[in-house]
Parts: sequence; structure tokens; C-alpha cells
Amino acid sequence: MSPTIYMIILSTLATGTIITMTSYHWLMAWVGLELNTLAVIPIISTMHHPRSTEAATKYFLTQAAASALILFSSMTNAWNTGSWDITQPLTPPSYILLTMALAMKLGLAPLHFWLPEVIQGSTMTTAFIITTWQKIAPMSLIFLTTNNLSTSIFLLMGLLSSLVGGGGGLNQTQTRKIMAYSSIAHLGWMATISSIMTNILIMNLLIYLIMTTSVFLSLIISKSKTIQDTTSTWTLSPTLTIIMLLSLLSLGGLPPLTGFIPKWLIMEELILQNFNLLTSMMAASSLLSLFFYLRLTYTTALTLSPNTTQTKFKWRFYPNTLTMFTTIPATISIFLLPMTPLILL
Repeated sequence: MSPTIYMIILSTLATGTIITMTSYHWLMAWVGLELNTLAVIPIISTMHHPRSTEAATKYFLTQAAASALILFSSMTNAWNTGSWDITQPLTPPSYILLTMALAMKLGLAPLHFWLPEVIQGSTMTTAFIITTWQKIAPMSLIFLTTNNLSTSIFLLMGLLSSLVGGGGGLNQTQTRKIMAYSSIAHLGWMATISSIMTNILIMNLLIYLIMTTSVFLSLIISKSKTIQDTTSTWTLSPTLTIIMLLSLLSLGGLPPLTGFIPKWLIMEELILQNFNLLTSMMAASSLLSLFFYLRLTYTTALTLSPNTTQTKFKWRFYPNTLTMFTTIPATISIFLLPMTPLILL
């Protein structure tokens, strides 16, 4: 793909997200989501491979169905209330349809089946875009309509997503699929808090985006498509190995690292709302996710790929823009926990 076309597609992608985030009219929000979808499809299918074509087709069908549901729910609401304003109260049929559509857009369980398959059929960079940038527009719609959506449905979907994301990643050997199930699990945590406290939702989304960016950039630089590939990261760069190790542990939510902040605050808020059983189940499901993060960190930092004594180490590789850009999200995704009191002010 030529640089000009690629820049046009990326600009369309950014424009679609910005339109959805800034719109107060349902039709404009729908237009932004459609622009987003249409921009990502050529990015997915750039490999000219049957897997990428299949992934692009699956992505198009699910996103088009979700967008149609959003349009249908807004039309139903406008028919009953006479208003196209996003912030206006929704009728029960409308908010149920909208909840299902946004869950399909994000990849929340039980509407998550497309996400691992699409990400596995894409390149690592495209998978990075789908798991980060593509979550912003639907999340902004959830933020705008949070007072009108059903809390019980989101709590149920959040718990189910956390369980599916933890359990689904256990038997995976492909790093892209592991990151897909990781995304589902993290979105489950965001869904549980979305209708209770939006401040924590925004903070959780930002921290998730930074942590996922750090891990994906590490995987892209080390060209690790499978768990076995991560064993050769040490021969490429010891520094990158440490960054990947800590970023993965942070994504798992271990206490000294940044990833612990959102889980800590969400569990605290859920307990204050007397959702004790739900909180216990969410905490238990996060252990499932932690297992496959630990397995990745083990192969990355504590094992070496089979090699001879004459193996050449590539420690002095030439730095490029990508390696320099990795340091910022990596630092934030590891060392932000002491700053928590300032975040909450």
C-alpha cells in the first residue's frame, strides 16, 4: 500500500473516531462509526492472504450489523420521543438494542466471537489498531449514554467477558490471540464500572490503551507472533526483554505496577455498591488472565530458544522511531502506581 493511501486511510480512521466522540446527534455518531469501519477494512486486507480476507469479511459483517442496530435503536427512540439527541433518555427497547450493539462493537462476551479470529488474521500492527484505537469510539458512546443504559446487563456482560477473556487465553500459543482475549477481559472490567462511575471508566480505558500499546510495540519490535518466538527476545535486546516482562505483568494487574490501579479502584467501588459476590468472581477470573501473562513472561525472560554456542547476539541493533517511541508507554504502564493519589484528585 502506498504511503499516500495509507495516510488517507489513517486520517479517515482518526476522523471517524473524533466525529463519534464529539457528536450529540445519533446520525452523526453512526456516520463516525461507519467511517471507522470502512477505514479499517483495507488495513486488515493489505496482506493479500486468505486469512486476512476472511478477517476483513468477519470484521465488516459484525461492525455493519452493530452499526445497523445502533441506527435502528436511535430511530426507534426518535419515533417514540421525537428527539435524536444522544443525551436524551432512551426507551427500554432502544437501550437494550443499543447495549447489544455497543457490546458487539467492542467485542464484549457473549458477542466476542469475531475478535480473536479477526486479530489472528491481521498483521501485528493491524491487531494493535483494532485492540486500542477501535475501542475509543464505542466507549465514548457508552460514556455519553451511561445514565440511560441498563446497569444489570453491563454487570452481567462484564463478568462474562472477564471469565471468557481469562479462560479463552489459557490454551493459546499465538500472541495475537492472547492479546485479543486480554482485550476481552479488560473490557469486561470496564463494562462493570461503566454505569456506576464514569471517572474510573475513563481512567481504566486510558491505562488499558497505554499498557496494550507498550506490549504490542514490544511484540512488533521483537517479531514475536507465537509464544515460542518470545524466547529469542533476549538475543535481540535485554532492555526490551525487561520492558516486555514488566509490561505483561502490569497488564495482568500485579500490585507494584500500573495495571493494578484500575482493578483496585473498580473492586473498591463494586464493594461500596454491595456487589460482593460479583467482585469476588471478577477477582478470581483475573487470576486466569494472570496465568497466561505469567506464561508469556516466563518464556520471554526465563527461557532461551534452542541455540548453539556460536549464536550471534543482536544486542547492538540500530534504534529506530518505533524503539524510541516504546519507552514512553512502557514507562507509564510500569511506574504509574505511586501517582494514583494525583489521578484521583
